[in-house]
Amino acid sequence: MLFEVKGLQGPNVPPVSFALAEAEVLTVRGESGVGKSQMLRALADLSPHEGEVWLIDAEQQAMPATEWRQQVVLVPAESGWWADTVAAHFAARPPASWWERLRLPAALWDAPVERLSSGERQRLAVLRALVLEPRVLLLDEPTANLDQGNARAMADLLLDYVDEHAAAAVWVSHNPDEIAARGHKRLEMTAEGGWLHGSV
Repeated sequence: MLFEVKGLQGPNVPPVSFALAEAEVLTVRGESGVGKSQMLRALADLSPHEGEVWLIDAEQQAMPATEWRQQVVLVPAESGWWADTVAAHFAARPPASWWERLRLPAALWDAPVERLSSGERQRLAVLRALVLEPRVLLLDEPTANLDQGNARAMADLLLDYVDEHAAAAVWVSHNPDEIAARGHKRLEMTAEGGWLHGSV
């Protein structure tokens, strides 16, 4: 297995277990406040938790946190921007094809962050994650604030990345139809715990 979670739980996370092979996508659903975002933070080793999280043969707690977070990358619902320009937030410049697929003008690379729209920030946050070439993507509603066309383009790019890089994704979404055709598993989260369903 590429990514395996055994008995993960925390102060705001009900017990969850699942496993993902290469090129698999897990769709996560549940009512607001049930712990979906907190689960992603725990998977990224950003919040206290119990249980085991494995990336191939490496357990999360046996790996330096900075190294883990370069391979298991969280794209939060609200992305952080700490420098003045877009370029300052990237480890490398994304390929031109990614800019085009997300309908982003190349000129945004040198743009001030303060001039970005919320949709541009959301799409750029995804590109910022992808240039790290992660093995696992943790996606917290990455298309939530996008119009239908941009949401479709975003979903297609993310799913193609997972396939082409033999990666995996844990994708929190209130609109599972956007990835239903290519999702492999789904997790329904409740206050009592997560229920994993098979192929969809």
